[in-house]
Amino acid sequence: MKTLTDITSYTDYVEKLNALFEDESEEDVEEVEKSYPVYTKNDFLSEVFMPEEEYDKLAGILRIKKNIILQGAPGVGKTFAAKRLAFSMMGVKDVERVMMVQFHQSYSYEDFIMGFRPSIDGFELKRGAFYNFCKKAEIDEDNDYFFIIDEINRGNLSKIFGELFMLIENDKRGVSLQLLYSDEKFSVPKNIYIIGMMNTADRSLALLDYALRRRFAFFEIKPGFTTDGFREYRMSLKNEKFGKLIACVESLNNVISNDESLGDGFCIGHSYFCNLLPDTIDDQVLSGIVEYELIPLLKEYWFDEPIKVKDWSINLRSAIK
Repeated sequence: MKTLTDITSYTDYVEKLNALFEDESEEDVEEVEKSYPVYTKNDFLSEVFMPEEEYDKLAGILRIKKNIILQGAPGVGKTFAAKRLAFSMMGVKDVERVMMVQFHQSYSYEDFIMGFRPSIDGFELKRGAFYNFCKKAEIDEDNDYFFIIDEINRGNLSKIFGELFMLIENDKRGVSLQLLYSDEKFSVPKNIYIIGMMNTADRSLALLDYALRRRFAFFEIKPGFTTDGFREYRMSLKNEKFGKLIACVESLNNVISNDESLGDGFCIGHSYFCNLLPDTIDDQVLSGIVEYELIPLLKEYWFDEPIKVKDWSINLRSAIK
């Protein structure tokens, strides 16, 4: 390598200096790409309140079916579990191989796959989120990729998926089909797994398209109050009122489960009570959960049964007095 005294011109100096920084930046990028931490099944179980046997079933189903929908009541941690399920199955917390989108009523095929969008010169063909993700996975077939769809039942699924209804099937992976807006042949790689999330307590949403339902496995995420992980978390807080509140919510969930107009899909999840610390949990925090999260939810559940709402509101408030 030349020293500064060996350089005979200013141009040579600048070129050597730029080359030096380019080499260092490339090394830095390569090092960052390889620095993702290991993430195992035990890491998943330590963060997600789910029994080990349930995790084994969930991971096994996804490996075979390649498409799964995590369904459950609000607060059971579906989104939280989905990302960590992906990390645990990859064995590493590689955020570059996990992508999340959220469906809504305006989400379209053009957003998901491709379509023409306005530009300065008129219209141009733009690739969508799932198309780009598939192309990324296609050139890295030795590694698994996970595409996560939050609120999957809020979108017009027939409109969004289009011809991908066939291509996402586990036995149709790698099969090519011509896309609507392009002459190219497109296929969904075998190393892509799709995880959707669906809130079972939202009465305003229509049932899933049966064509799509056949292509997904459905896994119920339940409240994790009885898991070993939540019990350890509960004990670590060392708060008597918190324990009483959880016991009250478990009793409330039994009533909700046996209610003909509700059922298991409306039970209150454990995530309402997570991320608390022994030195920050107090009466104000617990009262906030009860008054501004749980009671409004009960008013929505039993909008036509005010006496039941009143009784359980009293029970929840009494638990933290």
